[in-house]
Amino acid sequence: MTSETGSVLCGRDLLEHFESISLDDSWSFAECSRLDTNKWTHGYHRYPAKFIPQIVERLFNQYLEDEYAHINDPFFGSGTTIVSAVSRGHFASGTDINGIALLMTKVKSTPIEPYYLERNVESFLSRIEVLGTPQETLLDSSVEPLIPTNNLERIDYWFEPENKLLLGKILRIIKEHDDTRIRDFLLVGFSHILKNCSIWLQSSTKPTRDMDKDPRRPYPALRRHLHKMLRGNQAYYDMVPSNVRENPESYLDIRIGDARYQEVDDESVDLIVSSSPYVTSYEYADLHQLSTIWLDFAEDYRDYREDFIGTAHREPENRELKSTIGKTIVDDLREESQRTSDAVQIFFADMDQVFEESYRILKYGGRCCYVIGNTTLKGVDILNAQVFAESVQRCGFELDRIIKRPIPTKILPQTRDKETGQFTSRDEATAEAYPSEYIVIGLKQ
Repeated sequence: MTSETGSVLCGRDLLEHFESISLDDSWSFAECSRLDTNKWTHGYHRYPAKFIPQIVERLFNQYLEDEYAHINDPFFGSGTTIVSAVSRGHFASGTDINGIALLMTKVKSTPIEPYYLERNVESFLSRIEVLGTPQETLLDSSVEPLIPTNNLERIDYWFEPENKLLLGKILRIIKEHDDTRIRDFLLVGFSHILKNCSIWLQSSTKPTRDMDKDPRRPYPALRRHLHKMLRGNQAYYDMVPSNVRENPESYLDIRIGDARYQEVDDESVDLIVSSSPYVTSYEYADLHQLSTIWLDFAEDYRDYREDFIGTAHREPENRELKSTIGKTIVDDLREESQRTSDAVQIFFADMDQVFEESYRILKYGGRCCYVIGNTTLKGVDILNAQVFAESVQRCGFELDRIIKRPIPTKILPQTRDKETGQFTSRDEATAEAYPSEYIVIGLKQ
């Protein structure tokens, strides 16, 4: 897909092309239940803006010809692309800046022999069962709570003393397990229950305390979720090829890192599938802060937020944007808010570098598929998809296809406050956030 002259489709021509794209309901997967979208290990851990495996699987079906391929996701997040790739016996690589993303993706993509896993989980649960009794704070005093001192102030802010103590004891017992696979499996379950066991406002995607909340008790919450995870592992173990079961590590290369500078060889990747971050991606750091502070992924939580792509907590750099549409958006925002304009400038400039890196690592004939939605900030339309479509071309790709899909199942609130750009409740919202989204597909010719 290029302009009639074969040059980059950009500016007004690209905007008009987007206007002509109709919603493709076949990409909504509205027929899929939550059970379908959380199949196998996909439901191990809550995650904001988690995109569904059905999207990834359809892209695999359309764009992969070989039985063994190298799949990359520069923002692997909840692990949807990585798990889907490994389930088919493909090699999966990727990066994420978020420690909990790495932990959950590694666990979700690693099949464990079900009987062995069940024995270890039940043994662990029997050991912490005493912590589910009314006298738990008086019993088993031999277990010293493991409560990260770096983030003690934040833990005290979010957790009542009794639950803090119980969670600390459970974490200590988990950390003592000598099998890394089992320990990490238990840590993912532990991380998942933290929100329910805290005074975080349950329905809120913003860090908000609910002083009237009755937090869940850690033991029953963890027991229930681990049993759900056991069922997911069984289904995943049954799905993956036998050679993956025998040596899952050889199918996986995921790491903490910068999507702009991946440790992946030139022209080694067959397909990139990613749900990229959004302009206000620092919100992801906020939403994961309970896991971050308990699992000690950051010495200083405030510094941790600054590492996220496009974060408003970084100083702007003088990088020329590749997209003329992006430049116009940044200029329009500057009249409303310098700070917001700077954040969007940083985000678009970061993504330019990600697309350059995507071009470097893809084989000729390979494709990059970026899932992204548009939104509004300070009353200005943030046309992320249009900017992405222009930028990938300027990074060397042919604009192969643009899919517009409804997102009835995406785990993301679809309302924002126009002034702040923060996700909010529908009652308080002044703007819609990505009621539909796009899949921007670039081809390396």
